[in-house]
Amino acid sequence: MTPALIVHRAGPGVTVQDLGRPGYLAYGLSRGGAADRLALAEGAALLCQDCSFAALEMAGLGGEFEATADMRIALTGAPMTASIDGVRIAWNASHLLSAGQRLSIGAAERGIYGYLHLDGGVAVAERLGARSAHLAAGLGAAVHVGMRLPAGADTQPSAAGMTLDADPRFEGGTVRVVPSLQTDFFEPSEIARFEADVFCRDSRGNRMGVRLLPGGDGYRNEAGLSVISEVIVPGDIQITGDGTPFVLLSECQTIGGYPRIGSVLPADLPRVAQAPAGAQLQFRFVTLEEAVNVERQEQTRRQSLRQSLRPLIRDPHRMGDLLSYQLISGATAGDDLERPAP
Repeated sequence: MTPALIVHRAGPGVTVQDLGRPGYLAYGLSRGGAADRLALAEGAALLCQDCSFAALEMAGLGGEFEATADMRIALTGAPMTASIDGVRIAWNASHLLSAGQRLSIGAAERGIYGYLHLDGGVAVAERLGARSAHLAAGLGAAVHVGMRLPAGADTQPSAAGMTLDADPRFEGGTVRVVPSLQTDFFEPSEIARFEADVFCRDSRGNRMGVRLLPGGDGYRNEAGLSVISEVIVPGDIQITGDGTPFVLLSECQTIGGYPRIGSVLPADLPRVAQAPAGAQLQFRFVTLEEAVNVERQEQTRRQSLRQSLRPLIRDPHRMGDLLSYQLISGATAGDDLERPAP
C-alpha cells in the first residue's frame, strides 16, 4: 500500500503546493504554486530530493496528521509549533515519522507560511501538469479532515535528523525591486519618497497579494489613470486608486490596470509573502544588471543548500526514532579525542 498521511485536523489555509503551472497566462491562469518557493528548496535539501516535489503549505496554522507507514518528513518556512506523539520536534529539520505516529503542527510563531514535506513529495493527482491547488482558478481544494495524502516514491533515501539554517525572512525588512513599465508615470520625487518610506504590512492579504500601508500619504499620478490592462506577474507592485501599494503573489490575476511602480525580485518575494501583519518593509531600487546578478547568486545558493546540512543534536532519551540516526562516527571521533598520544 502506498504510504500516506491521514488528515485528522487541518487549518483553513492548508493546501498542496509545488512550483506551480508556468505557461498558462494566455489562458487566464497565473502560475500559482508555493507562496514561499525558497521553502520548497529548503525542504528538498533536507530530504535530498527534487525541489519540484509538492508539499503541504500551511497558512498560519497547521493540523494533525497520521502516517500509515514509516516515512521521512521535513518542516520549513514559517516556524510553527510541532510535535510527534506529543514530543516537541525542531523546525527547519527532517524527522522520521513512524507508522501510526501523529504529527501535530500548531500556529506560526513567526512569518505566515509553513511547509510540510514528505519523502517522494505529496503525490496527489496532477492537474495541467502540476499538483498545486489554485483556489482562485478552481483547481484543487483546501486540505480537509479525512483526506489521505499519498507520498511519492522515495527515489534517494537518506537519513532523517538533519537540519539547515533558515534564511531570515519572517519579520519584514528591505526588499529589492526593479523599475516596471509604469515607473516613469511617477514623478522622481514620488519614486524617492517610495524608496524612503517604511511600509506596514496590512492584515489584509492572501496568496493573491498583500496590502502595504505607507507611512504617509499614498502614491498618486494622473498618467496612471489611463493605463490599459496588461499582463502582470508575481512581484509586481500595483498602486491602487487610493495610492496604496499591493505586492502581487503567486496566485495573482493575470492582467491588471493599476500602474506598477516597480517589481520585487523573485529572490526577495518570500520576504514579502512571509511578512506577518504589522511587519515593516522597505523597498530599494536596483538596476536590471544588479537584479540578474542577484538572481544568479540566489540560484547557486539554493542549489548548494544540501551541502549546508548538519545533524540535529537531540536528547537520546527522547529519540523514539533512534535507529534512524548515525551515531557511530560521533562516538568514534570523541574516543579519538580522549585517546592518549603514543
